[in-house]
Amino acid sequence: MPSGIQSRIGEVRPAGETLRGPDRTLPLQIPAQAARGPMSKTFTISVNGRNRTARCEADTPFLYVLRNDFALNGPKFGCGLGQCGACTVLLDGTAVRTCVLPISAVPKSAKVVTIEGLARNGKLDRLQAAFLEEQAAQCGYCTSGMIMKCKELLAAQPNPSDAIVREAIDSHICRCGVQNRIVKAVLRAAKEA
Repeated sequence: MPSGIQSRIGEVRPAGETLRGPDRTLPLQIPAQAARGPMSKTFTISVNGRNRTARCEADTPFLYVLRNDFALNGPKFGCGLGQCGACTVLLDGTAVRTCVLPISAVPKSAKVVTIEGLARNGKLDRLQAAFLEEQAAQCGYCTSGMIMKCKELLAAQPNPSDAIVREAIDSHICRCGVQNRIVKAVLRAAKEA
């Protein structure tokens, strides 16, 4: 975290610099502990086969840790309420919404997989490849969450029906309306297994 503070106009100024106004001078000094919060803890989690460590407060949404501390930007912030699915990852094989999951609720023994962890040796996972073949993304914002949810589905039901796929992705929002292509991609990946 940079040692500084953001001013009202959005620029980051170094710690120790002063902000001068018409009537006052404000020192911009933040103690190191305050920059991360007095209640911060260290969390080590296995993500995409690597142990990663973050120092943050226990109630920090896991999505923020994935994106800001681990630089894994596949999971997206969509709604912040766990309703759209853009932030979905696999936690021990189960699709979870990370925007409402505090990091303290992620078990130390958990294995987390994000969209970045699906490809192996430079080769896309069959589901990722099927999404490309079926052009199952338009803007792409929902895609990583959709793929992770469908990955969970295919692990539980290797040969799902059209209706089962639709039910699985029903709670994931795609504003572009490519759900039919997503269903085709999942069915294609199931056939290519």
